[in-house]
Amino acid sequence: MGFALRWLIAFALLAATFNPTRWNYVNWARDTYTDQLPLVVLAGLILLVFYVVYLRATLRSIGGFGMTMVLAITAAGLWVLHDYGLLTLRDTSQMVWLALAALSLVLGIGLSWSHVRRRLSGQSDMDDVSD
Repeated sequence: MGFALRWLIAFALLAATFNPTRWNYVNWARDTYTDQLPLVVLAGLILLVFYVVYLRATLRSIGGFGMTMVLAITAAGLWVLHDYGLLTLRDTSQMVWLALAALSLVLGIGLSWSHVRRRLSGQSDMDDVSD
């Protein structure tokens, strides 16, 4: 349940920032920044804090190579689904939703990887602390 929740929060974060509908931060900020600039900046900074938390945890747990591998495996899986005719990629909004799902998968795995590693190896990850 922990991974699913982390993945869902990552997906919500990405979808809140941008999605193919008109209900997202990018469209809202573009439409209302002249009238509500302080609110646009505040909402943008809040989103940025969540991105920093997710990206920092992901980079520390699986690194850039791990992020690339998760994206590559996800892309290969989508390719297989497309090759077998189970997925059509003609609709651009569908492709945006698939990209959001793939990116949220990377962030969800990145945030969950330390928990998985601890269960598999019995060792906890620690930050390097100097005396």
